[in-house]
Amino acid sequence: MSGPLPVSLVCCGLLGTTADDGGILERAFAEACATQGIVPGTAAYAHCMVGVHQSRGQSALDVFRGLFSEGQGRAEAATLSFERSFRAAVDRTGLKPAPGAEQAIGQLRDAGVRVCLITGLSRRLLSLALDTLGWWRQIDLALSPEDVPRGCPWPDLMLSAMLRLGVEDVREAAYAGSTASGVLSGKRSGAGVVAGVLTGGHTGDRLRTAGATHLIEGMADLPALLLGGAAAGPASSATGAVAAAPARSAPQVPLERRNSGL
Repeated sequence: MSGPLPVSLVCCGLLGTTADDGGILERAFAEACATQGIVPGTAAYAHCMVGVHQSRGQSALDVFRGLFSEGQGRAEAATLSFERSFRAAVDRTGLKPAPGAEQAIGQLRDAGVRVCLITGLSRRLLSLALDTLGWWRQIDLALSPEDVPRGCPWPDLMLSAMLRLGVEDVREAAYAGSTASGVLSGKRSGAGVVAGVLTGGHTGDRLRTAGATHLIEGMADLPALLLGGAAAGPASSATGAVAAAPARSAPQVPLERRNSGL
């Protein structure tokens, strides 16, 4: 009986999984809602923030389309406000890596596993985040909903990463993220491992319902899950380890270029 396929690619969520935004994302959504006349302390505000939470991992435009279904123009205006608020907040306070994230990414890449970050942020905001974190050369690829026909919860981001980074079998890919929409994207792509990360967006129960095959406490546990005994560090809370890919040289596919507007 053959063992598990080696993992050659892992796609990770950004905010709440590999990066800590300190609440910037939620505040940017709240400020965008306020530009549409929905202010804290009202029932409409509570309804909007519940919708924002449930839609974590999706693009801002898709979130606002769900909240303001009566008109595309209102959703687009709110999205523009969100972009301004998020960028201004990052410029003021910055972002920081989630605990253990940089070490985990380094361990995985040292073991020959390519690393892609996928996000619901626009390409401009993704570029801003990577600039702020200094991660352009720490990963192999970074994708936003603008790079594919559909963002999460559809599998397009995962499948695009597999194609761009030369994955031969979808089961060689893994996903790790903290939102139900991201987990569902990983499941729909056919990834062999879909790890729910308990550091952000949604509860373990919700991540399991979305299709998580494993739950881990944080990014520090991911190398142990994917590499087994080849990884140093804390043991994963998930049972079983996945076969490690043979060591590889530097990535053959260039990193996505920065948006020239940043």
